[in-house]
Amino acid sequence: QVQLVESGGGLVQAGGSLRLSCAVSGLFSSYSMAWFRQAPGKEREFVAVIRRSSGTTTYADSVKGRFTISKDNAKNTLYLQMNSLEPEDTAVYYCAASRVLLEGLRPREYDYWGPGTQVTVSS
Repeated sequence: QVQLVESGGGLVQAGGSLRLSCAVSGLFSSYSMAWFRQAPGKEREFVAVIRRSSGTTTYADSVKGRFTISKDNAKNTLYLQMNSLEPEDTAVYYCAASRVLLEGLRPREYDYWGPGTQVTVSS
């Protein structure tokens, strides 16, 4: 079983930056890792994924060019660097792990989830 714990959320002014971390237990390299977010009243939204084998990354159009997903295998940690933050980025951010990805864009593809961390961007 995999356990995930996010950290690094907080309050930031529009235009600012924040880096989220996700500490992962187990065989980190065996899983593709992703970030999702969910704002009140909205469905959970795909943000970014990094695939376990190739390291290929995919981003939602809404964050492309502003966010960067990365991982440190030695530390078993996933990161999301968020720059040029906008109020629309306000949400609870979740990291997720998948043993086998299909398209990789839907929450149903992921087997493990962290409890989430709140990101609030003020205007």
